[in-house]
Amino acid sequence: MSALSLAPRALYEEVAELLRQRIFSRELEPGSWIDELKIAEEYGISRTPLREALKVLAAEGLVTMKVRRGAYVTEVSDKDLADVYHLLALLESDAAGVVAGRASEAELAELKALHTELKAAVKKRDEFFAINERFHMRILEIADNRWRQQMVADLRKVMKLNRHNSLLKTGRLAESLAEHQAVMDALLARDPELTQARMQAHFQNGLEAAA
Repeated sequence: MSALSLAPRALYEEVAELLRQRIFSRELEPGSWIDELKIAEEYGISRTPLREALKVLAAEGLVTMKVRRGAYVTEVSDKDLADVYHLLALLESDAAGVVAGRASEAELAELKALHTELKAAVKKRDEFFAINERFHMRILEIADNRWRQQMVADLRKVMKLNRHNSLLKTGRLAESLAEHQAVMDALLARDPELTQARMQAHFQNGLEAAA
């Protein structure tokens, strides 16, 4: 891969995204050392943009910088995971409550369509993963608080580091779908308190499955 192929975004941003995807796919395992020289050679770049990319990933929590030892893919402890799920439950349930109270009919129809896609993908794990995230992030977009959106986006990146992702557990896709249905029903009923409670329960069940 040549440096030219990484244009037009800033080089370090492109490198950060490439590394991010390698981390999420487990090509770079949690706890593994990131060989800067090897990666720079693979991408045909100098180590300067690579180090800038690693700073971005460190700020997101995906990479841990160790003095005189270099960069490592972050390992998520049980406490880290519980803390992340706790914050996601607070932020996303609050957003869902806002959506229940003020979303337009068109926005609710859009969420319902995403939920229909989710139902169709219940036996296709990777597709379910992707649609599930789109559903959650669309709720945040409709709730329209960019600071909350950014916080959730970063927390979700850390959540993906977990080796025992909640959706990997046998039977969890069907359980998650039922929980999404409960959230969707509350949204369509325009009941903010019920929507918040059901989204909180969704994350609590997710944590139990991921632990």
